[in-house]
Amino acid sequence: MPATPALRVPDAFAVSYGATGPQARAWLTGLPRLGEEFLARWDLRPDGPPTHGMASLVLPVLRADGTPAVLKFQQPREETAGVAAGLRAWNGDGAVRLLGHDEDSGTQLLERLDASRTLASLTDSRAALQTLAELMARLTAVPAPQGLRRLADIAAAMLDQVPRAVRALHDPAERQLVRSWARAVAELAGEAGDRLLHWDLHDGNVLAGDRHPWLAIDPEPLVGDPAFELWPALDARLHEAIASADPERAVLRGFDHLTAVLALDRRRAAGWTLGRILQNTLWEIEDGSTALDPAQLVIARAVQRRAR
Repeated sequence: MPATPALRVPDAFAVSYGATGPQARAWLTGLPRLGEEFLARWDLRPDGPPTHGMASLVLPVLRADGTPAVLKFQQPREETAGVAAGLRAWNGDGAVRLLGHDEDSGTQLLERLDASRTLASLTDSRAALQTLAELMARLTAVPAPQGLRRLADIAAAMLDQVPRAVRALHDPAERQLVRSWARAVAELAGEAGDRLLHWDLHDGNVLAGDRHPWLAIDPEPLVGDPAFELWPALDARLHEAIASADPERAVLRGFDHLTAVLALDRRRAAGWTLGRILQNTLWEIEDGSTALDPAQLVIARAVQRRAR
């Protein structure tokens, strides 16, 4: 009988990720072989069943000296091309520590954090936001290494897409809103910043650790203005703001707190946050949407008070 592979792809992950296309299915087929290759290459032993997110598979392992770690497998994509460079630049200061990396396959060996405890598990929303703000301040204090994607280029591409996207919206008032968000981005695009950004720093991408209470995971590194980082933190507990008596006021409290901790110019921060909402809107329209997301409009209306 053939030996059971050390890395077995969970059915749920195979079904969900495999639905994204033939390249994804081919990558899934090769995962068991990839697992065997890197267990041998880095002298690792499996230490539990794999877990997964939307686009990656994580296998708990023990290193040769018994140190716990994880092998992370992720199909190489444009968004994750700079992960190793970003993690090396942070060197564990506010983010998970990179212990090994294979450029061809994108496989990472990372320090093991407590995957059962995300920052989202904190019931105290203010404490969670403070933790996100402090992590954001540490991560964005680092100058970006060479070779990463640049916010300036992403902003230019977004602006190019706006005229076609606007035509897909049914409501003339929503078309005007999208144009106003594009104007806010256009005003900032010439000075898009040079800091190392995480791009997806929300409380689900922060895990408990031993050497530090909370550490960021799953970056999509980008060179840009720290103000472009705020939206995920505002969106993470948006449901709580929407359930409050004054949703826009609740969002604005979070926005003002983040900008204070990061010492950001609030007008620029508002503009780049509208840029994030514009980016999400462009993606949704590309997927067939013909109307704006009402929840995102809550954030947009709130931060526009600071854009004036």
